[in-house]
Amino acid sequence: MTQAQRKKTALNPEHAAIRRVIAAIPRGCVASYGEIASRAGLPRRARLVGRVLSDAGEGAGLPWHRVLRADGKIALVPGSRGYREQRQRLIAEGVAVLKGRVNLARFGWQRNLDAELWAMR
Repeated sequence: MTQAQRKKTALNPEHAAIRRVIAAIPRGCVASYGEIASRAGLPRRARLVGRVLSDAGEGAGLPWHRVLRADGKIALVPGSRGYREQRQRLIAEGVAVLKGRVNLARFGWQRNLDAELWAMR
């Protein structure tokens, strides 16, 4: 993707909403493509989330490694460089990754609202 195409994509309000949601995922938490789309006001647009991440590239500074499939699995090809990097980044943040999968009930972003509201600060 060219610089001009990236700039045009960045100006798209749907893409901007998705970027804001991804940027808001806290360290040590993950979210699925579908959850991100819903939070951005774009239900059923999970594939668009993937496209926005792909188009953004490394320079965007988005925490891409915190985005997973709906079943908690890393979406990249197992064993690939990207897969290994995503796994390493998640582990560095304290997220347990077992056989390429993250327990969304435990590490999902705002999955357990009671625990987040009443957690010791």
